[in-house]
Amino acid sequence: MTALATGITHTEEVMGTVISFTAAPGGLPAAAVRAAIAAACQGLHRADEVFSTWIAGSPVSRLRRGEVTVAELPPEVAAEVAEVLDLCQRAKAASRGWFDPWAMPGGLDPTGLVKGWAVERAANSLRRAGVAAALVNGGGDLTAFGSPAPEKPGQAGQPGLPGQPGLPWRVGIRHPWRADALACVVNVRAAIATSASYERGAHLIDPATGLPVTAAASASVTGPSLAIADALATALAVGGDDALAAIGETDGYEGYLIRADGSEVDTGGMEFTN
Repeated sequence: MTALATGITHTEEVMGTVISFTAAPGGLPAAAVRAAIAAACQGLHRADEVFSTWIAGSPVSRLRRGEVTVAELPPEVAAEVAEVLDLCQRAKAASRGWFDPWAMPGGLDPTGLVKGWAVERAANSLRRAGVAAALVNGGGDLTAFGSPAPEKPGQAGQPGLPGQPGLPWRVGIRHPWRADALACVVNVRAAIATSASYERGAHLIDPATGLPVTAAASASVTGPSLAIADALATALAVGGDDALAAIGETDGYEGYLIRADGSEVDTGGMEFTN
């Protein structure tokens, strides 16, 4: 995406990445928007404390070691963990098992869905606070609501003050081998997630073997839920064409795959634009 033109912006380091906010106040005072963003950031840090597999004492780390069950966690934490695990089960089924947090080395690891879930919750908290339009970007996994500002010719992805109702957000997907270039630009109605190895190396695990896999150079999924899109993008990066076929059978979701050899394929409904 190009630089943002207008709106109140904020960046927050959390969950091992940088989460960026751009919010259009609408009728809210700027101070109220900043307070809503601050509250959303608190929610992101809480999600990290609950679900991080790097924090030894986190509830998910304790679950991984078999020290507790979900039912033995504090009620609020148990509800959040149960919600995430239910989403993980749905994503596992939708991806033909290419996304499977129960098959990861070391035990349960819902990381491939949690960031999208947390970013989606952050955006929803802004909406509930009365923010007119916003885009929340969690290291390439982003969700938006409201409508973006009208764009000048040649500009893509300029969310700012609300524009024409129903206008989609235009989001550029980074080229996997050229950091200064885009592979494509797509219209996004709600959420898009991208999974790739160009920043973190071979970190994606094949649930069938427990070994790192590089089936894709880049894998992107659009859909109504960033949590599910995040998990399906992970599945697509691991499962390649078979996972893409599964995504094509999932209502509301579309996938775009750049294979390791550079060839490209999509599910047929991805809204590519200029």
